[in-house]
Parts: sequence; C-alpha cells; structure tokens
Amino acid sequence: MDEEHQAKPSKAAKPVVVGEDLSRTSEDELRERITLLEAEITRTRGVLSERGNIRSAADSLFKSENS
Repeated sequence: MDEEHQAKPSKAAKPVVVGEDLSRTSEDELRERITLLEAEITRTRGVLSERGNIRSAADSLFKSENS
C-alpha cells in the first residue's frame, strides 16, 4: 500500500468513535479529531479511487476480449 494511504496516528491520539459524546471534549481535542477524520477520509477516497481504476482496467480488458 502507498505511504500516502497509510494512517499516521498521533502518539497521543485516541481512536475516533463515531457518535461518541463530545460534550466534555476540549477545543484542541476536537481539532485533532477533525484532523484525524479528514486524514481517514482522504485515505479512504484514495483506496476507493484505486479500486475504481482496477475495475476500469478489468472492464476494458474483458470488453476487448469479447469484441
């Protein structure tokens, strides 16, 4: 896997739990949470894009064989 798609967790970062209560979370912790979530979204989009490229290549290969 590409280095750009690997998560680089912060030493002090705790796992992000979707839907957890954030009422006692500090502003700094909220900013860190947003940074982690944005990095994960970027990583996930990269993997999705790679899969789309692989699917397109496979579709092209099979279409050309059947033509």
